[in-house]
Amino acid sequence: MIQYRLLCVVWAGLMMACSTSVPQDMELQLIPQPKQVVPGQGNFKLNENTVLKIASEGEGKEYGELLNTMISAIAGYELLLRDEGENVIQFVIDTAFRSGKAEAYQLQISPGSISVLANSSAGLFYGTQTLGQLLADRQFYQAGKKRWNLPVLTIEDEPVFSYRGLHLDVSRHFFPKEFVMKCLDLMANYKLNRLHWHLTDAAGWRIEIKKYPELTKRAAWRPQANYMDWWEGDRHYTTEDADGAYGGFYTQDEIREVVAYAARRHITVVPEIEMPGHSEEVVSIYPQLGCYGKPYRNGELCIGNEETFEFVENVLTEVMSLFPSEYIHIGGDEASTAAWKKCQKCQKRMKENGLKNEKELQSYMIHRVEKFLNSKGRKLIGWDEILDGGLAPDATVMSWRGESGGIKAARMGHDVIMTPGGYCYFDSYQADPRTQPAAIGGFLPYLKVYSYYPVPEELTPEEGKHILGAQANVWAEYIPTTSHAEYMIFPRLLALSEVVWSPREKKETEDFKRRIAYHIGWLKEKGVNVFTLSDHIDMQTEVDTLNRQLKITFDAEKYKPEIRYQIDDGQEQVYRRPFYVKDSARIKAFIVENGKPSEEVLESRVDYHRAIGKKVTYQKRYSGSYPAAGTGTLTDGYRGGLTYGDGRWQGFLADVDVLIDLDTVCNLNYVSANFMQLTGPGVYMPRYVVVSVSVDGVHFQEVARIENQVPSGEKSLVIRDFTTRFRARGRYVKFFAKRQNGFQFIDEIVVY
Repeated sequence: MIQYRLLCVVWAGLMMACSTSVPQDMELQLIPQPKQVVPGQGNFKLNENTVLKIASEGEGKEYGELLNTMISAIAGYELLLRDEGENVIQFVIDTAFRSGKAEAYQLQISPGSISVLANSSAGLFYGTQTLGQLLADRQFYQAGKKRWNLPVLTIEDEPVFSYRGLHLDVSRHFFPKEFVMKCLDLMANYKLNRLHWHLTDAAGWRIEIKKYPELTKRAAWRPQANYMDWWEGDRHYTTEDADGAYGGFYTQDEIREVVAYAARRHITVVPEIEMPGHSEEVVSIYPQLGCYGKPYRNGELCIGNEETFEFVENVLTEVMSLFPSEYIHIGGDEASTAAWKKCQKCQKRMKENGLKNEKELQSYMIHRVEKFLNSKGRKLIGWDEILDGGLAPDATVMSWRGESGGIKAARMGHDVIMTPGGYCYFDSYQADPRTQPAAIGGFLPYLKVYSYYPVPEELTPEEGKHILGAQANVWAEYIPTTSHAEYMIFPRLLALSEVVWSPREKKETEDFKRRIAYHIGWLKEKGVNVFTLSDHIDMQTEVDTLNRQLKITFDAEKYKPEIRYQIDDGQEQVYRRPFYVKDSARIKAFIVENGKPSEEVLESRVDYHRAIGKKVTYQKRYSGSYPAAGTGTLTDGYRGGLTYGDGRWQGFLADVDVLIDLDTVCNLNYVSANFMQLTGPGVYMPRYVVVSVSVDGVHFQEVARIENQVPSGEKSLVIRDFTTRFRARGRYVKFFAKRQNGFQFIDEIVVY
């Protein structure tokens, strides 16, 4: 019997979690949303007398056994497997079903039978997962009688995208195989089909390679468990038996076990072996593979050294013997060219091959590795940097630096997996960073994940066919434990599962809030350390220039919460619809559950101020990576949120030095602007802010100098307003913020 026990315990957990809240209208709780659900009349009564009908040749037996495991976990009995009977459940493979769409299925429930129909075992598996979610829905189960009344319906379903993935970084922090298997079980429950296993990086080599045993004897271990301590230290490696050694690796037998476990769940494991950058662990243990010939000098492989290619091909040969995946991921990201510029071997390679620069040198390596993989019947996939210097002929691109790399590759005729950081990086904060464990930065709540669609509008329908799907990335710099990893992955992975499986037109945010609330309870009962959603209120403003006012809208990630708010010190009100603010106001809002206000309170000032819509002249240009709304950003009336990547914070790698023209001379008494600090990704407060005003734009009077009070060593998120009150007349306001370090981000300059 196929070992599905762990997979099916999930559904037992789902049953227990739903015991206190039963929807009266029997709305389905399915995630991802099926393509089509056609309700019928009546019920199918599933009890211990129901028969699992198995054809004489054994067709559908493994799915009958899978379903029995689900039923046993909930009701404590198993159904009989027979080739005939009444009140039956059957699994049928019909090669003509859906004309070859391998993952499609039909689930039909009638008063006398349940049938799952597909043209492949994958389709039957996904149909069984949907049936399992129905069994796990408390509204259909009569616990006292240990039976189900399942609604009559027909579900026609198939995925929109063929690639539906989760990336797991086990280099920065090592996670045992049991956790990887737990992730595979949960992926299968939500119809994801690719595990991208990031097995090698500077922080540790995690896969046994017989030909190079030192990779796991030394490169798999470091002296510090905390990755950031190690990264900010000397970045040396050690051995397993050394005091304080941290790390680990998967033996080849363990790899085979995980790959087989995944295959039974119709999940392909895609291995990643990083090259030519992120290879500090390789170059430090085998220094002859680096340009300097010495350990601990750099993290790039020497492309001019023929031994490098011998090493790479030997490693990939063993990797391919373990992973049947069509794709082999070679990384290709964030490689420095500094060592190659100084390396005689690399420069010689460039000259011999007519390469113009070091980007083309990296491309030379990617081309050569792809040719080797192709000769073994495999395909190369890499991060979007593999576009730099020229893309290998048949390579697939994983677009992480936004969508531009994916768009470029698709237009070139290459297949693409979308994984942009703004929507798919699950190492970002998912709630107010001030309430969360340390993370790399950013702000990615599950609703933003849910809002994503992998095919950019810029692509033609033909180009869009090259977008194979999307993937969530879990980078583990700040994720030291499996419990923390679960917290970061769930429930956001459920949002992505619907993004890549369900038709775009079927997605509906409020309904998804309802369904995810159920699934969070189910995951908790399963023992998953799921993030249980925050009480954060998202306040959205819309600038109404015609009436010189701001439209205020509240939203929350919880389903239909009671939101109460106050304007200035006015009466507390229940939020029912958007409202308007003229001039300025301080707004306070919070969620009330069971009569108790939440501890998380939104407090924000909004301003329809004098400078809205006025011209801003930049003496120093903002960063092209964080332009926000361009030259109108600082006077458009929109304030930034909890992440500098939300399109409202404008980033500078220089001093902020701008001039606002108010069109007319007027009395001025107030200037304020918000800045952000989050030192992990290199975002700092300014050293100080200077505000000056002028009547003629030539002669300026300094009205305020505001010193920064936030320590540069403060690592948590800080958003601080630099505000000054004064009395002056002027038409022009000059705002200067002295850069301290890294980026500085500003959202709006408020002028009264």
